[in-house]
Amino acid sequence: MKGTRPLDNTEIRKVAEAFNGTFTVRNRNLFMLGVSVGGRISELLALKVGDVWQNGKPVKDLLFARSIVKGGEVSRAVPVNVDGREAIEALIAWHAEQYADIDATRPLFPSRKGRGTKPMTRIAAHDVLKPAFELAGLNGKLGTHSLRKSYAQRLYEQTNDIYAVQEMLGHKSVVTTQRYLGVNYASVRAASEAMSIHAESNSSAKTLSSVNDASDDELLIELLRRGYDVTRLLQKSESEQPFQLSEEKTASRFV
Repeated sequence: MKGTRPLDNTEIRKVAEAFNGTFTVRNRNLFMLGVSVGGRISELLALKVGDVWQNGKPVKDLLFARSIVKGGEVSRAVPVNVDGREAIEALIAWHAEQYADIDATRPLFPSRKGRGTKPMTRIAAHDVLKPAFELAGLNGKLGTHSLRKSYAQRLYEQTNDIYAVQEMLGHKSVVTTQRYLGVNYASVRAASEAMSIHAESNSSAKTLSSVNDASDDELLIELLRRGYDVTRLLQKSESEQPFQLSEEKTASRFV
């Protein structure tokens, strides 16, 4: 979904706890696997049990085969971290309970209909994710593509290697990856809070409380920032007299 935003780790944990209903395990772990491996929603829904569960354990490297990759041009392998492996284990246990067996050819994320013979649709995936986002108290534009963007953003922040992100996402061009990555949403939120008039007031209070520890240069910069005429002080400094402000005068000027 164009314009959807990524989630940070705190938001991911909140969403993971927000699923409920009969298919909670399937839905929660679609979300968790998605944010852990960065597959397109179409690629995730095309996975079979045998793609993620081999030799009685979850795979450590997930292969998105050419047959399910967008455009069908090239397959790609993505490492599966501990969150992804736990999601796979939970899904396999759910399959065993739900269908009484582990069929390697069964869709990993089966539809509610057909006794597991057909995969979920993209619309169904959207419909189970949307209420979880809402219950988690998140806002902004969120959708199935937020899973892939969350993976991409977090991987880039860990590696600072856009070419690694490009390869893991399967993008043809790094330009696509550049457009794909957003700013660090949590950092922007913190910066936005810091811009508020309340934050500015707190910053000023901090400056006042620490003014006695400030150097002459810092005091001069602070006075300039606040619009005071410091010409007389500079002239006094140039006459080889130290630039000094008494505690009383400094405090009165900063009020």
